[in-house]
Amino acid sequence: MTAGRRASPRIAVGPGRAAGRPVAKPLAKRPDSYPSLYTSSGRATVPRGLRLQLDPDDHEERALRRLGFRFVAGLDEVGRGCLAGPVVAGAVILPLGWAPAGLRDSKLLDAPTREQLAREIQLHAVAWAIAAVEASLIDRINILQATLLASLLAAARLPVRADALITDSLHLPEVGIHQRVLADADRLSCSVAAASVVAKVYRDRLMVEYDARYPGYGFAEHKGYAAPEHRAAIEALGVSPIHRRTFGSCVDVPLADQIELWPEEVPAGISE
Repeated sequence: MTAGRRASPRIAVGPGRAAGRPVAKPLAKRPDSYPSLYTSSGRATVPRGLRLQLDPDDHEERALRRLGFRFVAGLDEVGRGCLAGPVVAGAVILPLGWAPAGLRDSKLLDAPTREQLAREIQLHAVAWAIAAVEASLIDRINILQATLLASLLAAARLPVRADALITDSLHLPEVGIHQRVLADADRLSCSVAAASVVAKVYRDRLMVEYDARYPGYGFAEHKGYAAPEHRAAIEALGVSPIHRRTFGSCVDVPLADQIELWPEEVPAGISE
């Protein structure tokens, strides 16, 4: 190509057009909505001006502080779509101008990196808290209400009271403080990303413990999500006490034979 010449646009022949009469291929339209559990239609509108990025920053936190909010907490949850285990929410208030290097949405990080970041966040944060709602309560009140409850508890457990929250597509109607609700907040806000990391690390550790207590399902590997091997184990064994009986592959599946699969240990000093 000669220097200085503009490249020709990509073109395609549209249906009904005469051969040899190309038309410009339109640019892909940016999605204006995203899946959401919190609307009756199942989708929510992407706010105008949303920045697409992977590395979160403190732009939102600084904007809220300029409005007079001193302690801005990021709030996020993990485990909402799992077949087993709790839904867990994290809340984090970071020092102004500080975030650990490499911080991202927890879903974009490998396990060792999440563990390291969680240690740094818990060491340096102004305040952090975690709350979990177990599978049995999820089945009673539904996953939306359980997610709201876990998020509400995490915010309430912060040892330093937040006066503003940044949340990921979640509004807490019972919280009487200012809330900034963003789509993909864990990719925009460093405090929300930090909350997603501490919540994910806590839940993953818990699922490893459950794997030792209820072997056979592979909780340590898939962490309770609907992996093919998890669904196969449910079909072969039945459901465990930590499965969500109202979710997908668990519906109408009988409880596993706990005595046969996970016999209780005989206390020391008592013979059979």
